[in-house]
Amino acid sequence: RPRSHTVTTTSSSFTANLSASSSTLAYDREFLRTLPGLLMVIEIVLGLLVWTLIAGTEYFLYPAFGWVMFVAVFYWVLTVFFLIIYMTMTYTRIPQVPWTSMGLCFNGSAFVLYLIAAIVDASSVTKELDSHNYNSWAASSFFAFVVTSCYAGNTYFSFISWRSRTLQ
Repeated sequence: RPRSHTVTTTSSSFTANLSASSSTLAYDREFLRTLPGLLMVIEIVLGLLVWTLIAGTEYFLYPAFGWVMFVAVFYWVLTVFFLIIYMTMTYTRIPQVPWTSMGLCFNGSAFVLYLIAAIVDASSVTKELDSHNYNSWAASSFFAFVVTSCYAGNTYFSFISWRSRTLQ
């Protein structure tokens, strides 16, 4: 006697939501043409310079340069992460996150910690420490201050955005 095979399929709201949210991500080409987008690209490029100039030396012998490395690498990774979020417009798909507040906190903390790291970097550069690494450390100090000013600019733009969001 042949057996009857019955297959029943059901669709849950989870799979419906998953299929709706897995569509292609948008790409915001105009973001890099804005001043905050341009500042982010400069932060990434010059932040990379800061930590590669230090990483190419014997920085591990001096704790101050370890701190500068930590701040530079930490904020470099996070800035790349935020640039991807803004470029792919992922923030529009996660409305539960207060993106304007998060941007303000991120840029504000980056500005403060990069300022401290740049001051520590500049004050630690002396010819007596190691003349072989002097030029790399001096250059990293210069670029750390430039990156600090970029984060200050983005903090300002984040504050303006946050302020206009809270007034509505």
